[in-house]
Amino acid sequence: MKKKEEKKGINEKEKQHTEPITTEVNGENPSATTTEQEESVNVNREAELEIKISELNLALASANDKYLRLSAEFDNFRKRTLKEKMDLMKNASESVMVSFLPVIDDMERAMNALASSGNIETTTEGMNLIYNKFKDFTKQNGVVEMEAFGLPLDTDLHEAITKIPAPSEEQKGKIVDVIQKGYLLNDKVIRFAKVVIGE
Repeated sequence: MKKKEEKKGINEKEKQHTEPITTEVNGENPSATTTEQEESVNVNREAELEIKISELNLALASANDKYLRLSAEFDNFRKRTLKEKMDLMKNASESVMVSFLPVIDDMERAMNALASSGNIETTTEGMNLIYNKFKDFTKQNGVVEMEAFGLPLDTDLHEAITKIPAPSEEQKGKIVDVIQKGYLLNDKVIRFAKVVIGE
C-alpha cells in the first residue's frame, strides 16, 4: 500500500514537470502574444509579396507590349524594304535606257537619209557621228573598251579562239587579231575579248 502511495506521488510530480508552465504577464498569456506577432509578420510578408507580384506583372505586361510593337515595326520595315528593292530592280535600267534613246533617234534619221539620198559620203559621216555618240554614251555609263591587240594573252581578260603563225618573231605569244572586242564596266569584265594568238 505504501508503494502505491509513493508511486502515486511520483506520477503527480512527473505531471507537474511535464505540464507547460504558463505565467501571465500583466494579465496576458505570452504564448498567445507570440502567435499574434507571428501572424502579423506573416500578413505583412504576404502583403509585400502581393505588391512585388503586381509590380512584376506590370513590368512583364510593359515588356510584352514593347516586344509586340517592335516586332510589328520590324515587320513593316521588312515589307517596305522588300518593296523598295523590287521597285529598284524593276527601274534600275531606266536612266540608261533614257540616255540611249537619242542614239536610236539618230540611227533612225540616218536610215531615212540613206533611203532618200544616194550620197555615200554624207551617209558615212552620219554613221560616224552616231558611232562616236554611242561610244561617248557607253563611257559616261562606265563601259570601257578593253585593249587587246599586240598584248600578251591574259586569261582574266581575253578568250583565245585560235592560234595562227605569228607574222613576226616579236608577235609570238601575243594577240595578233581581235575577233570580238571585250568590255569592262567599272573595272569588271562584262565581255571577254575573243582573240587570235600568234605562235
